[in-house]
Parts: sequence; structure tokens; C-alpha cells
Amino acid sequence: MLGLGAWLGREDSRYGAIEFLGILFVGVIGAGLLVAGLGPLPSLLLEITARYAERLPAPFRLAARDLAHRRLRAVLAITLAMMVTALGVVVTVIAVGETTQSRAEYLPRARPGTLLAEPDTFLGEPFSAADAATVRAAIERELPGVPIAWSELPMDESRPFTARAENVRTPEEAVYWQQAIGDERLLRYLTGDQSTPYDEETAVVITSADVKVDSIGLSYKIHEDDGILETKTVPAVIARTADPHMETIFVPSKMVRDLGYRLQLDELIVDPTLHRVTEQERERIDARLDDEVAKIYVERGFRASTWWLLIVAGALLLALACAVSTGFGKGANARQARVLRRAGNGSGAAFRWFCASRAGVTALCGAVLGAVAGCPIGILLLWPLTVRTAWEQPVRVPFETPWPAIAAIVAGLPLLAATLGALLAREQPSRERLRPRSSR
Repeated sequence: MLGLGAWLGREDSRYGAIEFLGILFVGVIGAGLLVAGLGPLPSLLLEITARYAERLPAPFRLAARDLAHRRLRAVLAITLAMMVTALGVVVTVIAVGETTQSRAEYLPRARPGTLLAEPDTFLGEPFSAADAATVRAAIERELPGVPIAWSELPMDESRPFTARAENVRTPEEAVYWQQAIGDERLLRYLTGDQSTPYDEETAVVITSADVKVDSIGLSYKIHEDDGILETKTVPAVIARTADPHMETIFVPSKMVRDLGYRLQLDELIVDPTLHRVTEQERERIDARLDDEVAKIYVERGFRASTWWLLIVAGALLLALACAVSTGFGKGANARQARVLRRAGNGSGAAFRWFCASRAGVTALCGAVLGAVAGCPIGILLLWPLTVRTAWEQPVRVPFETPWPAIAAIVAGLPLLAATLGALLAREQPSRERLRPRSSR
């Protein structure tokens, strides 16, 4: 069932919500069956460990025998440790894979370090004049003397406006996919060069491609009721940019107004070339504004989510608790105590090694079984969890399994459990030592 879910989820086509839930349900059921099928293995591992521990030092040999003697309690502890370790491995594999996919899907909204103030509206409408003045005043109070750029949009939605250049294709990941309308501050923000020349009668094709352009075409409507778009050719020049996300066609605001369009602010921009906004400054600007006026955003690049680390840490702590609980508060029996005292020359070091070995073996069995179950579950569930449910989602990138992290879990759990077992060891005197000597 896990394989079937992964196979169904490998297709690059788009899935609906019902199909997505169905594929995921098949994989989750398969994961549960796989974990349930590993149920008899803890008891088998205890038998194998006790059988092959005969040639080991006394503390290890006695720890293996003690676990085999406490079969019910040890099997329960190993099974629980296996389940929570498998959960931690599954979450690690899925989180790393989804982070890889999210990094590939991430599209920056501005140049790194840019502060954007955008309208906080559901429909994405531009700023009203009053809201734009309020946002501008808040930015100027917190960043006095810092120039503020802006981009504009035509107010008349029934009169479309487009700019096109021959032999120039705007990348799909570009921030301003059609055109960017503004003044010289916006132009220099797009190019990242404060020396970029500006002419309000000349458009600028901002691209990293090696092309030549001397003019562009503007498509527009003179009146709302016109059924045919008018076309006007205007002079244009080429400007280079190092950031492919900023490639677009810059149209001066005056050129658009001369065509009869009214413009309104779409976003306010603080150019990182002039001032790199800190997180504290962003918070202060945001605090000055009502949540319904604007969204204040600073482009920091892709940041991986870390919520899954809490789940993994909690699962590993539970696995440690299960491993240590097999012998916590219990000392060796009379025969084991004599052997340990003889091996340790009467000191308590041998008993601590015994407790450490007992917790370490329990954790090792649970960690190995958990990794055996968690690796295939995580690798196969990752495909149903990353199926495409929207048209704009790109094709998935190859997923990398975090083998070093899994190896660290399998090796680290027994070591931590053994350390805790030794630290929490409390030897209880055997009955022979408590029995009073009879006087003749």
C-alpha cells in the first residue's frame, strides 16, 4: 500500500483534493500495517541478544540476560521506543523532503533586504490615497531621510494596459511579470544601480539576456467602451540587472498618464541599496499601522521551517524514557549482584555498567527497528504529501534522504540511554547482604 501510494503520487499531473486525500489515506494505512507487522521483532531481538552475549564482559552479558528475563516489560519498552523513533525518522525524512520542494518553489517578492508595504486586501486592490499617505508617513517616521520608491497601477480595470518588447521574454518567476510603472526611484531599484539614466519619455527593458531593443509596444484603450486595443510604439533602451526576478519592462508614469490613465500606488518600496531594513525597524513600522491598512514585508529569502524539530525532539525523549524505564529503580538480583561485585572488585562501577548496558541495548533495539520502519515510510509517504493540487505549482525536485541524521538517531539514542542508565543507577542490596548473621 505504501508503494501504491508513492506510485500514484509520482505523476506530475494535477490532483484534486479528493484524489490527494485518497492517495494519502492509502499510504497512511500501509504505514500503520508496516509498523504493526514489526511487532514480533522486539522479542526476537531479545532472544538473539541474550544468545550472542555470552562472550561479552559480565555487565553486558548480565544486562542481556536481565532483559530476556523481564521479557514482557522489555518488549513493551522496545515496542514503544520503536514506534516513537519511527515517528521521529518519518517526520525528519518528510520535513527534509518538503523543505527541498519548498525551496525550489520559493519565489522572492523583492530584492533581498527590500522593505515592501502592500495593501492588506483580499482582492489585492491598490492603496487608496489616504492609506498610501498613512503608510508613507509611518515609514518616514521610523526611517527619516530614507528615500521611498513606489510602483503604480492603472485605476481603470476596464481599460487594460500592457507593454511588450520583441525578442524579450519575461521569466515566469519575475516579480513584475507584465510591466512596472513608476519614476526613477523604481527604475534604479529594479536595476540595483543608482546611476541608471532615467528619461520619462523612454521605456526601459530590464533584462539579463543579450538582446538589442530600441522600442516597445504599448497596448491600451482610449475609452472603456472601445472593443479594440490601440497600439503605440515608444522608444526604449536596455538596462542590465543581476537579479533575474527583477527582469521586466519599466514604463515611466508620465508615459502612462499621457495615454489618459489614472494611476494609484500599488506598493511602497525601501531600496536595500540605500537602506537595508532590520527586523526591529520592520516591527516598529508595522506597530504604527493598523493591520487593515498595509502589510509590511522584508524580503529575507527562503527560510526553512523548524516546527518539525520539536516533534522529533519529543519523540526521541520518549524513546529515551522507554529505554531507561526497563531497569529504572531496580537493582540486580542476588546472583547477578555477586557476579557484578566480583567483576568490579567490590566497587559500584560494574553495576553502573550493567544499568548502562541494559538501557543501551533497549534503546538500540528500538532505534534500529524504528529506523527500519521509519525510512521506507518517510520516503514513500513523501510522494503523496507533495502531489500537485494547484496549477501554478512547479514539478517536484529530486528528494534527498537525510541519512546522516538517521544514522545520528540510531547511534545517538543508545549512547544517551546508556549514559542516563548509568547516571540513574541505584544499587539495591540483595537479600543475602541484608540477612543477619546467626550467633552460635
